[in-house]
Amino acid sequence: MNRRRFVISAFACVTELSTPSPSRSQSGAIQPDLAQLAASNRLRSFNRTAAPLTDAARTGARLSEAPGDGVAYLEGIEFANGTIELDVRGRDVQQQSFPGVAFHGVDGATYDAVYFRPFNFRAEDLDRRKRAVQYISHPDYPWQKLRAEHPGKYEQAVTPVPDPNGWFRVRIVVASPKVSVFVEGANEPSLIVSQLSARGKGLIGLWAGNYSGGDFANLKLIPA
Repeated sequence: MNRRRFVISAFACVTELSTPSPSRSQSGAIQPDLAQLAASNRLRSFNRTAAPLTDAARTGARLSEAPGDGVAYLEGIEFANGTIELDVRGRDVQQQSFPGVAFHGVDGATYDAVYFRPFNFRAEDLDRRKRAVQYISHPDYPWQKLRAEHPGKYEQAVTPVPDPNGWFRVRIVVASPKVSVFVEGANEPSLIVSQLSARGKGLIGLWAGNYSGGDFANLKLIPA
């Protein structure tokens, strides 16, 4: 999908949303108001609920905790190639914090995703540190299968290392099939993978893993 098609799809979403509408730059970047979308039930959620969030200067959305994985899609936006930027906050609680982003989604079970394990950011165990950011492609390639069959390929440490209880900035560059993940303004990616799905476009949304919620703010989508 080219840039013009992305902007048209996003514009269709904007016209359906209640005010205030997302701002758009001259480059065609889309900046959805996550707090407004959550407050007006304009996020299409699977196995999660989304609530508006205000934290100091940030406004955004919070996904609830629940068993199993969950996603809240931005309805009407079809994302192919481009850059996803957002602020993310999880918790330094082992095996209970897995916030991330789903893209090229179809429904609650079929999507690609990049997510983080904040409890591993500063772990003393070096093996755990190397499992701080993860790529998955559901339903065929969950993390368990990828770790068992391709150890160290689809999960890595993050550099620089963020506060595991604080907000951190994420930039995900999707140039199918290549996906690159940057944190905290780094010039070098923490993770580079080739997508395992054949989907070149689809829904985009906020994601949380098993028994995890997550906080999200300042989402920005920049078409390629």
